Amino acid sequence: MRRIAVTVVLALIVALAAACGSDPSPAERLADALTNRDAAAAAALTDDPGAAKKAFADTFDGMGDAEAQVAVDGDDDPELTWIWTLPKKRKVEYTTAVAEADGKIRWSPALIHRGLAAGGRLLYSDDKTYDAPVVDRANRPLLTWQEVTVVSLAPDRAGSADQLARRLKAVAPTMTASSIRADIDGKKQPVTVIALRAADAKTVGRLDTIPGVTVRTEGRLLTASKDLRSPAVSGLADEWRKSIDDAAGATVTLVDAAGSATGRIESFRGTAPAPVETTLDTPLQRAANAAVDTERRPAMLVAIRPSTGGILAVAQNAPADGQGPVALTGLYPPGSTFKTITTAAALESGVTGPDAMLPCPGTQRIGDRVIPNEDEFDLGTVPLRTAFAQSCNTTMAGLSARLGDDALSRTAGTFGLGVDYTIPGVTTITGSVPAARTPAEKVENGIGQGTVTASPFGMALVEASLAVGHTVTPTLIQGRGTKESAKPENLPADMTAAVRSMMREAVATGTAKSLRDIPGLAGKTGTAEFGEKGSAHGWFAGIDGDLAFATLVVGGESSGPALRVSGDFLRSVRSDLP
Repeated sequence: MRRIAVTVVLALIVALAAACGSDPSPAERLADALTNRDAAAAAALTDDPGAAKKAFADTFDGMGDAEAQVAVDGDDDPELTWIWTLPKKRKVEYTTAVAEADGKIRWSPALIHRGLAAGGRLLYSDDKTYDAPVVDRANRPLLTWQEVTVVSLAPDRAGSADQLARRLKAVAPTMTASSIRADIDGKKQPVTVIALRAADAKTVGRLDTIPGVTVRTEGRLLTASKDLRSPAVSGLADEWRKSIDDAAGATVTLVDAAGSATGRIESFRGTAPAPVETTLDTPLQRAANAAVDTERRPAMLVAIRPSTGGILAVAQNAPADGQGPVALTGLYPPGSTFKTITTAAALESGVTGPDAMLPCPGTQRIGDRVIPNEDEFDLGTVPLRTAFAQSCNTTMAGLSARLGDDALSRTAGTFGLGVDYTIPGVTTITGSVPAARTPAEKVENGIGQGTVTASPFGMALVEASLAVGHTVTPTLIQGRGTKESAKPENLPADMTAAVRSMMREAVATGTAKSLRDIPGLAGKTGTAEFGEKGSAHGWFAGIDGDLAFATLVVGGESSGPALRVSGDFLRSVRSDLP
């Protein structure tokens, strides 16, 4: 019995000794709390929890996303070893003294850093250089970091809107007192009215003399000039920021209670940020903007370089801008511009040939659907190339009826239409060409109506693929690859040559003859009905050397406005064509 009792006592002594040995010291518990960024728990271990909690919390806030690892080194004179892991795996390491009294850690700002003063904190900052531009394909500035003057108006000074609008009219003619009042209505804080470029700020002069108006300056990434606006540049800001962030240096400093730097703990040298190189072409972009701006209805133009897939220009006028980035993602019936796909499908399937004689009556009944030509023009029996050049709906409807239900969908995909592209720097939608579900739908799809939709970007891509004889993969940023939902394909050379020839005939003698003064131009007009009132969009898509493009005028009623916009663009860029 005595032996059992002794054994139990010894076991208890060993257990107690082990337990006592495993209890962490206050310094170790402090280190654990700091590693977990638990300011309250760390502060509770000190003899001045209020001051400690604020200092710990302020430092954690000042260090941002940096991770802290804190450990205790030494027994007689313990120290805290701090290791901060910064973005890009940069590390800052140092030690601080730690002392205990009556089971508490003696609080001092020096626990955080030996040089930290009362009320101060550590502060991490990125050292960024913003002077790297976004450039076009010829290294010309497209987007640059610029100083702007931000103009704000207090809501309780709505009466100043009239005076402010008058002063801004020279640089912002569409801004009115009513629009300013609408922006500030119901707000409690000053509302930003406009951000002025340096030249515009100089033009309008001082605005802070107007009651309720405040101004401040800040930096922003802007197009190099106002006439370079494009929906294609909006996503480039993210790519630019990544370039700036990747090149940034970093500094960890000590700051006092007023926020002034009192010392530098560590600095990391950055590198010169690389310009973001794009495929855009600034002269072509300016010309495209000028061309669409002549149209009062929503108008847009997209240009692509067939040989590389580079997006050269994306232009929208103000009415189109009000509907979003529709040149890139808006879906519309393509009308007769889709006849390039229908003709390609018919040629590829062997249904017809470019010189085959085909009927082009004023109307054509196919099943329960009557297809008319514009004003029911009747050409009689003509070669396919003539029917194409004159945009004969009835001929195309007859060819569509002889194709398989998915023929148009398959052929469109080989031209890039209906393919999903993930293009770094820009979001696009090409269109949709579903397989026909009924004979009537197949006929309607064949003339670019029915269930077929396309964006101007999608139709420009069709023309680019036609120009080079394979599915073109579009790009915007040099060296950044595009992912596609379908593998690019080579197109039959005889088919693409025949369709290009028909498009040249459309310009020489057909529906696009108003542009026959432009040498080598090949194109296809399109009028696409929409809505219940017989309204129509106007299209023109074509190829001019190593330039493929598509122009759309929403509600243009005919292809005439799109032809005019296209002509203005092409004639103004003859010396700038790639």
